[in-house]
Amino acid sequence: MPLYLDDDQTVLQDTIRDFVAEHAPVSHMRALRDADDKTGFSRDLWKQFAEMGFTGILIDEQHGGLGLGHVEAGIVLEEIGRNLTPSPFLTTAVTAVAALKGAYPDQARTWLPRIASGDALFALAMDGGPKHHPVNAALRAEPSGNGFRLNGRKQFVVHGHVADVLIVSAVTGGRPGEESYFMSLFLVSPEAPGVSVEPFRMVDAGLASTVTFENVDVAGDALLCQVNEGLDLIGKLNRAGGVGAAAELLGVGGAAADMTLSYLKQRKQFGTTIGSYQALQHRAAHLYSEMEVARAAVLKAQQLLDQGSDRADEAVSVAKAMTALATTLSVQEGVQMHGGIGMTDEYDIGFYMKRARVLAEMFGDANFHADRLAVAAGY
Repeated sequence: MPLYLDDDQTVLQDTIRDFVAEHAPVSHMRALRDADDKTGFSRDLWKQFAEMGFTGILIDEQHGGLGLGHVEAGIVLEEIGRNLTPSPFLTTAVTAVAALKGAYPDQARTWLPRIASGDALFALAMDGGPKHHPVNAALRAEPSGNGFRLNGRKQFVVHGHVADVLIVSAVTGGRPGEESYFMSLFLVSPEAPGVSVEPFRMVDAGLASTVTFENVDVAGDALLCQVNEGLDLIGKLNRAGGVGAAAELLGVGGAAADMTLSYLKQRKQFGTTIGSYQALQHRAAHLYSEMEVARAAVLKAQQLLDQGSDRADEAVSVAKAMTALATTLSVQEGVQMHGGIGMTDEYDIGFYMKRARVLAEMFGDANFHADRLAVAAGY
C-alpha cells in the first residue's frame, strides 16, 4: 500500500487537527497542570471526542463505532501529540478496544458501546516494574472458589485513578522461561475490595498510579479470555498500544521540529537570522529526514495491523523504536537550538521534551524493541 493518506483520511486529519487546535491546544494542558487538576484531563472534551465519533474509530459499527482502522486512530493520536492534549484516547479507545475485540463476545458487547459513547474509561495494569516487560508480571492470580484471587502490584497505570475498569495481566501458572508459564487477563474494578490506587504526577504532569492488589477476589467471568491463554491477547494489546504511542510521538516530534524551524527563521543574532548558519541548517535537515523516515515506519505498521499481516509485530517494533529515537532527537535539538529560552517553563518546547520522555517508555522503549527485532532475526 502507498505510504500516504487517502482522501477520506485527509479529511479526518483536517477535522481532528482543527478541533484539537481550537479546543485543546498546549495552553489547555498548561491550565490543567497549573490548577493541579486531579482528573488529569477534561471530561467535557472526552465527551466531545465521543460525539464526533473519535472514541469509536476502532470499534465496529454493530457496537456503535465507525469501524475504521489504526491508520485513522493514528491520525487522531498524532494531533493529540502535536497539541500535548491530555486524553485517555490511547489507553481506552485504542488499547482497551484491541483487548476487548479479542475477548469473550459478552465482554465486547458490554463494554465496546460504552467506550464508543464516551461513558467508560479503561486503564492498563500491565507492568510490575519501571520498565515495560509484558510477560514478566509481578502479580499472580490463584484459583479461589468459582473465580480467582489476585495479589501483587502494578506500576505506571496511566489514568488508573479515574478508570471505571482496569485491564490486569496476571500470572496463572509457572514462572517466566518455563513451558508451564501462563498468563491471563482480567477486568477488575478499581473499587473492588483489596484494590488500592495511589496516583502520582509523571514528568510530563500527567497522572499515573501504582495499583496494589491484596487478596482481591474476582469472579470467573472477569476473565477477558480463556484462562492461561492471555499471552496472545497481551500481544495484540501491546501492538495496538505500541503503534498508537508511536503515532502520538510523531505529533510530539513534528510539533517540536516545526517550532524549532520557525525559531531559526525568526531569531536574529549578529545581524542575521540564526537559520542562515550552515551548521544549524544541516542539523535541521537531519532532523527533518529522521522524522519523515519515522513517519513512514508508523504508517506501514498501521497498515499491516489493519491488514492482519503476520509482519505487523515486527513493523510495530520498528515504528516504536524509530519514533522514540527521532522524537527524542527532535525535542533535544529543539531545546538546544532555542538556547536559554528553551529551558524556561514559559516556553512550550520543554513540555514537548517531557511528553516525549513518557511516550518513549510506554509499551517499550527503543532498546526494548531493538532487542525484540534482534531476537526475532536470530541474534
